Formats: sequence, C-alpha cells, structure tokens
Amino acid sequence: MLDKQIKEVAREAAQEGGKILYSRFQRFDRGQVKLKSDHEILTQADLASEKKILSIIKKAFPKHRIISEEAGDNKKDSDYLWVVDPLDGTTNFSMHNPLFSVSIGLFYQERVVLGIVYAPFLDELYLAEVGEGAKLYSPGDSSRGRKMGVSEISEGKVLNTFCHGSKEKDIKRAVNYHKKQKLNDFDCRQLGSAAIELAFVAAGRTESIVIPGAHPWDVAAGVLLVREAGGKVTDSQGRDWNLKSRDMLASNGLIYKQLLRSLN
Repeated sequence: MLDKQIKEVAREAAQEGGKILYSRFQRFDRGQVKLKSDHEILTQADLASEKKILSIIKKAFPKHRIISEEAGDNKKDSDYLWVVDPLDGTTNFSMHNPLFSVSIGLFYQERVVLGIVYAPFLDELYLAEVGEGAKLYSPGDSSRGRKMGVSEISEGKVLNTFCHGSKEKDIKRAVNYHKKQKLNDFDCRQLGSAAIELAFVAAGRTESIVIPGAHPWDVAAGVLLVREAGGKVTDSQGRDWNLKSRDMLASNGLIYKQLLRSLN
C-alpha cells in the first residue's frame, strides 16, 4: 500500500491543475494556440497547469524524478518517477470540447504504482493504486468513490476508441486501424484525450483504446486504471506495456485478439 501522503499530493496536484484548466477553458481564445510541431499544439493553459502541478509535487518530494510533457525530465536519481501530462486533449480544449484532462502516473522502480486522471469539466477523478483496484470519484458518488471494472461486452455493440502519436508512421497505422474496424462493423471513435479514453475503458464505458506512438505522459496513469479495473494492456506485439513501450492497446481483454489483428 502506498504512503498516504503520496496519494494526497497526487490528488491535490491533479485537481489544482484541473481547476486552472477549467477557469481558462471558459475564456479561451483559439488565437492563443502555438504549434509545437506539425501535429501538436501548445496553449498557455498547458503551461499554467503544469507549473502548478510540478510545484505541488516538488514541494512535497524534492528528491523525486519527474517527467512532464512540456517541462521535460528533471533527471533526478530516484526510485520514484512522476509522469505528468498537465493537459491531455489540448486540441479539444482549444475548440471548447470539454473532453480534456490532467494525467499523473507514479512509478516506483520502473513499475507504475499510482494513476490519476482528472477531467475537470466532468468533475470526475479516476484513481488506481497497484493491488488496490480502481475507483471513480464524482459528484454523484460517496467520498469513498465507486469501484470500477471493465465491461463484459465482447460482441454486438462494442465501442472502440483510438489515438496516435505525431509521427507519420503512427498516423498511418491509426488511420488503417480505424478503417479496418469501421469496415468490419465495429464502432471506432477518436475522443481526443488518451487519458480519458483509458479511464472510460476502466469504467466499462468503452471496450478499448489503441494508440500507435503513445507517449508515456499520455497513458501512464490510464494504463494502471485499466489494469486495476481488470483489463489488459500491452504494446502492439502483445508484450506487457511499460515505460519504454511505443504503442499501446488497452481493452477489457475479451476483444484483445481482434484489436491486435486490426492493428497489425
């Protein structure tokens, strides 16, 4: 079981970052968007959320290593590694689509042990601790949260989602995957926030998400959510997902083989 302070700091950081995103979302002007690359954008909201999150983690654990999407790697020598995405779903955010989130994963000796995804507009916080299951905290639930479990759907109305990295090869793989799924009568959608899509798999709202070119900050927290909710998470070769993996398949486990065939 993780130290209570670690969980409290992680929740505080996610929610405080989310508050900043929520307040800026209300008055966001898409003209503020800057390009990081041909397929990636950056807003001041990303940076403000990140600054708040990192300040909370660093104050509590100054010796811990942190990798964050915008700030990079502080390269501290520590068994603990925080992997942070201060705004997952930046394009959604920029177009006033409320499906965006904060994602915080914590690794201990290269094993993911804590995952939090907070969707501020939905006011839903998804939390998983290794060996302790996954829970959803929302306004309609008790302060103890509601235990999550992946769906038991394997045929009929299967709902798949997908995302992709910014490299051309990853985009092509995602497009081909989407085409195969749709032509075989499988519903397949891109929601625009990998962290939320993983959380939805863990909550049983969808059956899968596939991501060619997955960045660790996008998926680290969600990977543990799905695993602790009883799902299966691997790379595109069927190996268990880890911090060095470059592709990711997460599902309820029942449709896993079909996903693997469609992707490869």
